[in-house]
Amino acid sequence: MSTLYRIDSSVQGDKSVTREITDELERAWSAALPEGVVARRDLLSTPLSPAVWTHALAARGTEEPTQEQQSAAGLAAELASEVLAADALVIGAPLYNWGTSAHLKCWIDLLWTDPRFAPRTYPLAGKPIALVAARGGGASAGAPQEGWDHSVPYLLRTFGTDVFGGDVTLIETELTLADLSPAMAHLREQATDLRARSHELARETGEALAKLAA
Repeated sequence: MSTLYRIDSSVQGDKSVTREITDELERAWSAALPEGVVARRDLLSTPLSPAVWTHALAARGTEEPTQEQQSAAGLAAELASEVLAADALVIGAPLYNWGTSAHLKCWIDLLWTDPRFAPRTYPLAGKPIALVAARGGGASAGAPQEGWDHSVPYLLRTFGTDVFGGDVTLIETELTLADLSPAMAHLREQATDLRARSHELARETGEALAKLAA
């Protein structure tokens, strides 16, 4: 049975743009593959502590790990197994303070501690991955803050061919704060168009991932 593994990391709840777009992709996947399974890990409702990463990392360097270290290593193995068992991944990745969500970063750091995700093992080689990114302002080519998004390049490098080896599709939405910021009022029409395009791409990607998994 084919599985789509969905990771959410936004702290915005129902206001989250990444959750909105991943919802669209999930609906398309399920419609195209009704017998498929959607597994989920919400890093807001089940947050991971940086202390757990510290213990999991320490467990790798000792022959007699403490109980805390054993527990952390077990959690890291559980997270890694969830990812490896899936036929496709969709990762919600909002931009916070020009970087990756702390929730998402901790999840990635824990994956690194599992031996199956060791450097140069490419554990997700060929696995289709949809990266759903969102940012409140504009950081794309030509924008006043071009290049300020330090999250997307990191995530593309990590999940792509250079590190984990996945086949990544980027669904990127910016100007998500245009409706809330008076200073961005002149960008609201553009923001609406960008969001609509992301919904369309999410539908297309969900259908494509379902076909690959069928």
